[in-house]
Amino acid sequence: MSNNAFKNALRAGKKQIGLWLSLPEPYTAEVCAASNFDWLLIDAEHAPHDVRSILAQLQAIAPYPVHAVVRVPSDDPVFLKLVLDIGVTSLLVPMVSTAQQARTLVEAVHYPPNGRRGIGHVLARASRWGRKGNYFRDWAQECCMLVQLESVEALANLEEIVAVDGIDGVLMGPADLAASLGHPGDLAHPNVQAAMDDAIRRLVAAGSVAGVLCVGEDPAVAYFDKGCTFVAAGVDVLLLTQAADALARGVRNRLRP
Repeated sequence: MSNNAFKNALRAGKKQIGLWLSLPEPYTAEVCAASNFDWLLIDAEHAPHDVRSILAQLQAIAPYPVHAVVRVPSDDPVFLKLVLDIGVTSLLVPMVSTAQQARTLVEAVHYPPNGRRGIGHVLARASRWGRKGNYFRDWAQECCMLVQLESVEALANLEEIVAVDGIDGVLMGPADLAASLGHPGDLAHPNVQAAMDDAIRRLVAAGSVAGVLCVGEDPAVAYFDKGCTFVAAGVDVLLLTQAADALARGVRNRLRP
């Protein structure tokens, strides 16, 4: 059994409720960490993150019983190595479309002889600067590698991708999938919804773990009911913008002429 509670929960089929963190601030990350989510996703693909801002959020989240997942900007092995060395144990890699890409990712995050990750553990927070005596032995169990399938090509290769040893789950990307299907911005289009539902069904049938990002309580529950094991039910910046807009609008509408 791994010490990665999030990975263990996915393997056990235990539903995991998450929240997307786009604001690159440790203070807001800590606010969300105290909200009783199972996992928080630090988004370094579409938010202005660097390695130091990710580290600061990891440190802010650490005292709370919530698991940090980091979405990296791409499959760049250099950036992967940097975030792994600062202590990330669960990764989400976007835009994975082939089994070969998935295999290359797995190799990038594991040490030789099973991979090609460079060894610098005595310099790294991940091993507590060399204090973890069983660090190399335990890493394969600790690492949770999640990939995003976000294109027509990825859907065509779905079963081959999830069959790659070391891929622990798939988070569907409905926005990019909608664009790939010819419906950019229209996530509710029947073709997009049908493709999402079919992908979740196929993932479950293949014995993999399915996840998704959505916005709102009702969509989150619906995706869990469709077979997803991990669902991000919202985004921090959207919670802020929606609440701020509603407050300003509500007060303004109640003002006397």
